[in-house]
Amino acid sequence: MTTPPSKTLAQPDANIVLYDTMQRQKVPFAPTTPGHVGMYLCGPTVYSDAHLGHAKKEVAFDVIRRAFMHFGYAVRYVANITDVGHLQNDSDDGEDKIAKRAALERLEPMEVADKYFWSFMDDMAALNVLRPSINPRATGHITEQIALVQELITGGHAYESDGSVYFDVRSWPDYGKLSGRRIDDQEEGTREAVRGDKRDARDFALWKKAEGGHIMRWPSPWGEGFPGWHIECSAMSLKYLGEGFDIHGGGLDLEFPHHEAEIAQAEAAGHAFARYWMHNNMLTIGGEKMSKSKGNFTTIADVLSRHDAMVVRFLLVSSHYRSITEFSDAAFEAAKNGYRRLSETLHEIERRLEDAPDGSDAALDRKIEGHVHAFEAAMRDDFNTPKAVAALFGLSGDLNTVLAAGKVGQATLERARDAFRSLGGGVLGLFAGSGAAQEDDSQVVGTLMELVLKARQNYRLNKQYAESDELRDTLTQAGVTIEDTRDGPRWRR
Repeated sequence: MTTPPSKTLAQPDANIVLYDTMQRQKVPFAPTTPGHVGMYLCGPTVYSDAHLGHAKKEVAFDVIRRAFMHFGYAVRYVANITDVGHLQNDSDDGEDKIAKRAALERLEPMEVADKYFWSFMDDMAALNVLRPSINPRATGHITEQIALVQELITGGHAYESDGSVYFDVRSWPDYGKLSGRRIDDQEEGTREAVRGDKRDARDFALWKKAEGGHIMRWPSPWGEGFPGWHIECSAMSLKYLGEGFDIHGGGLDLEFPHHEAEIAQAEAAGHAFARYWMHNNMLTIGGEKMSKSKGNFTTIADVLSRHDAMVVRFLLVSSHYRSITEFSDAAFEAAKNGYRRLSETLHEIERRLEDAPDGSDAALDRKIEGHVHAFEAAMRDDFNTPKAVAALFGLSGDLNTVLAAGKVGQATLERARDAFRSLGGGVLGLFAGSGAAQEDDSQVVGTLMELVLKARQNYRLNKQYAESDELRDTLTQAGVTIEDTRDGPRWRR
């Protein structure tokens, strides 16, 4: 996993704008604490293997985090793990998703949670997603959730009913301000049947009474039970990021009711909550939204068994986080070809550095600087990764033109390499594995290719042109091109 380099800046970049879902427009970003960014991301419910929707969300916010770091900010990135309280169909009734899976697999609920947590972490590592600063679990913060529920009861915004506690939506007129769904516009019974222990169908659970046989249960002032799905994120984000933290992120599907409930819980209890709300859009497969019911549900592990992880990541960053991303054979083929072009340029730069002459190319230096500025301008503008990727292709094209014409000075090649690594690698998270292991592999490949070129030269000196042509054609089929120059034969991928 690559770690993004941060710029050494006297002051972090103050020109970043982002799209705030609450304000429904792009706004300048101004942190609560100068030089620091506090980010909270709604993480997975760990009851099954992670799917491509998780990949879209995690990579999108990983890039946003990396961009802030590139622009000189210190980032505390908190991503929760839901291991209790998330019931089937996101409702207040039915089985707990983890408990249901535990019964199916004949495991303890925490075995299920740990199994799929580590599976998720493995998938994220493969996609080169940086680990969160803090990865809090719902089951590890029962005390904080109970305390927040008590604050809401004391303030008159929640009520106890037969061992469960519900948030009184009518008591908080601002409920719905994020999604634009005002209370009076929400029809009763649209998401669930009206429960006998609720005052209003739109009220949502803060604490649920554990019925007989429910394994996941904790003591509380209202009897044994477990927390509702929404309360964990309010409690844990406030605990680790504090009042009025900077950014809350998640998938667009969480805007209502999950994020709406988070805001209501926190603010009704008297806590200043997230100042900016960011949501990534969905992905489609073959033009249709991915869903289990449609039979096009695909796990990350399955995709990674068929495609290189960096190609998957490249496909994800090639579309804007607020745009729909299409997963199809054609999209993967385009991503594969695009990523290969960039990685081949980086490989050629690193190969040329081995015997590059001293000096630099002033004209090429200016072009490199221009592409770097274009990349950074794109990322300042609501993290516009498609434009950033276009800047990398522009950089690649200019470099390939000059490299094909002859030798380039060491200083310029180092500048080009650093641009690829810091922008494509550090910010976009591409070129993973370009560290020591890949350098060792490159040295081995380089040594073998030198032997191949010598063998070809010997064939030509001995006028064995058929053998020389056969060797060249075999290399071409393997994706390696041999060029005969004034300075001798040269190869490139």
